[in-house]
Amino acid sequence: MSLFNSIFGGSRKAEKSTVKKSDFEWLALQDLTQIETIKKESITNPVIIFKHSTRCGISKMVIKKFEKLFTEAHKNYKVYYLDLLNYREISNELASAFQVVHQSPQVLVIKNGTSVFTTSHEAIADMDLNTFI
Repeated sequence: MSLFNSIFGGSRKAEKSTVKKSDFEWLALQDLTQIETIKKESITNPVIIFKHSTRCGISKMVIKKFEKLFTEAHKNYKVYYLDLLNYREISNELASAFQVVHQSPQVLVIKNGTSVFTTSHEAIADMDLNTFI
């Protein structure tokens, strides 16, 4: 099963760690060790984490709007997707590691190993991704 299917109602384990859906590839966030990787990656380019609940209507609507925010200027962003229902322990660790309060849906922007921006719900669609270039 593809990551796309796991995002929108598939099983816990995805066969692929990335999927091309728009102008970027989602990277599956499925292991606690990836948090350290994200911190390291964010030193050279901002990293975005999208926390998504597959049972939430708002989250399903917002993820589509979020994808439309991306342009060619944002192609260097790494964008991680976290399925909250299947990986709640990772969400809890993100809250601790980046000192943010859990929300769903939620976006975190990580730069230089720290969270420099977080937003949730419908406000995600109003993000200005150019702020983090």
